[in-house]
Amino acid sequence: MSEDDAAADSEASAATSEKLVELAKRRGYFFRTSGAYGGVGGFYTFGPQGASLKGNLEDAWRDRFAVAEGNMEIDAPTIMHEPVFEASGHLDGFDDMLIECPDCEASSRADHLVEDNTEYEDAESLPIPEVEAVIAEHELVCPECGAGLAGVAVEDFNLMFATNIGPGDAQPGYMRPETAQGIFVEFPRLKEYARNQLPFGVTQIGRAYRNEISPRRSIIRTREFTQAELEYFVDPEDDEPPLERVDDVDVTLYPASEQEADDGAAIETTIGEALEEGIIGDPWVAYFLGVAKPWYASIGVDMDRFRFRQHLSGERAHYAADCWDAESEIDGNWIEIAGFAYRGDYDLSKHGEHSGDRFTVFKQYDEPQTVERAVVDPDMSYLGPEFGGDAQAVVQKLEELAARDRSAFEGETVEIDLEDETHEIPVEKCGFAVEEQTEAGEHVTPHVVEPSFGVDRTVYTVLHHAYREDEVGGEERTYLELEPEVAPTFVGVFPLQGDDELVDEAESIVDDLRAAGLSVTYDDSGNIGRRYRRQDEVGTPFCVTADFESLEDGAVTVRERDSTEQKRVSIEELPETLSAVRAGELAFENI
Repeated sequence: MSEDDAAADSEASAATSEKLVELAKRRGYFFRTSGAYGGVGGFYTFGPQGASLKGNLEDAWRDRFAVAEGNMEIDAPTIMHEPVFEASGHLDGFDDMLIECPDCEASSRADHLVEDNTEYEDAESLPIPEVEAVIAEHELVCPECGAGLAGVAVEDFNLMFATNIGPGDAQPGYMRPETAQGIFVEFPRLKEYARNQLPFGVTQIGRAYRNEISPRRSIIRTREFTQAELEYFVDPEDDEPPLERVDDVDVTLYPASEQEADDGAAIETTIGEALEEGIIGDPWVAYFLGVAKPWYASIGVDMDRFRFRQHLSGERAHYAADCWDAESEIDGNWIEIAGFAYRGDYDLSKHGEHSGDRFTVFKQYDEPQTVERAVVDPDMSYLGPEFGGDAQAVVQKLEELAARDRSAFEGETVEIDLEDETHEIPVEKCGFAVEEQTEAGEHVTPHVVEPSFGVDRTVYTVLHHAYREDEVGGEERTYLELEPEVAPTFVGVFPLQGDDELVDEAESIVDDLRAAGLSVTYDDSGNIGRRYRRQDEVGTPFCVTADFESLEDGAVTVRERDSTEQKRVSIEELPETLSAVRAGELAFENI
């Protein structure tokens, strides 16, 4: 493709987004919230059509990633108290790059400025000094007032919304920036529901909150959004994914090696081949990529505008051994719509360390084993007066040290760190010994595989990829080619005219179709062509029209949205026929 062709495609796509946002507002998909008060950046309301589409996508995700995989689902609070986020690392490391204009004081994401105005595609992975250097080198300016930003400091900005829990000396809390922590902190109880058997998965669909520096592009980057996440807990030594289910799934991959190459490009392969060639490093990540690809296709994501991109080393979380994003093409740009990460034991270990609870699963041996264990039995008559309320913490430190490094107890004293201070304890007061123990099993800290889906971005992707314009009967038409199983409304029912008998017949059909479990809308406003256009524009797959012949022959006209083809179907058989079409058991052309 030439540069001119690429530019033309990008402009066409941007025009599609403008039209889509206008359609979304006009037809009740989504719009900026609190419009009566001027709105507020980063917050959107899903209207009747959008809420229905969003709910259908969530149900489709739940069916595939919870029900079909045999995983549990929970619903945790959106506000959690501070210790949770101290343990998870969000208080110290959940930041974006902020740059503030010295003239108008407008705040911007520094990495976004770099990506929008230079050749850098993933500036988020760059260290702050390098981002500052790029801004200076390219003489980037404030997007609001045009003032130069060269030499302006870029700072870390924590994205969490803070709040207080309770009155008076309230307990500090935060609105969760991801749903995952609600799963991790409940692991000690959730493992019991799983009968302490690995592997098992826990899903959650819910709201998350991030105080974005510069929310933009409608519902693509907001401050409140919905996530659908699966935390899958595995024994790293014994558990293997059922790769035979996904080996042959075709995927488009954009690995780190291709991103870093001068002439790099996405590659077409299969899950099995990508694992065999080492392109995907972790089998569990590969498995969930293989599960996700056909699911995205089933909900209407255009597979010619979809890929999996591997995180570069600079953008990958320090605890993630491998991480890939599902990306969709919008406006000529690729946006992240899901992430697939192998998180290791980082999360459970951190919560176990900070909470004092046991975030492990007991793994039973086939036969009891005799092993040597280093143990301590500290002299509390010494530790109590010496350390007071910290005595139990000292005991825990000694136990951890004995398990980790027996040689530390070979001298006369042993050193431990407590609250950033080093203490020396006489070895004779530690009760250190190496004993033979017969054990029935061991406590294993599970590793976590995390597929995390952005629901709002998926909604936008599905709408953008479904947007169509054509001409019918000499008139221009706009319609959304939504998959029937996710469309907000499955069928629209019309009386041809306002005749009482036709209205009664149409209303009776509505009742029958709703009783069959189909989503139905009734419309008797305007001429029939205008009603068709309204339903086309919101993506309703089928329309049913009761006409005067219906009163005679007991049949109605069923119109299919994409082709505008029409069929006559008996009213008596209509609920069963349309239910079969929606379930994929009957093609419209075969009616």
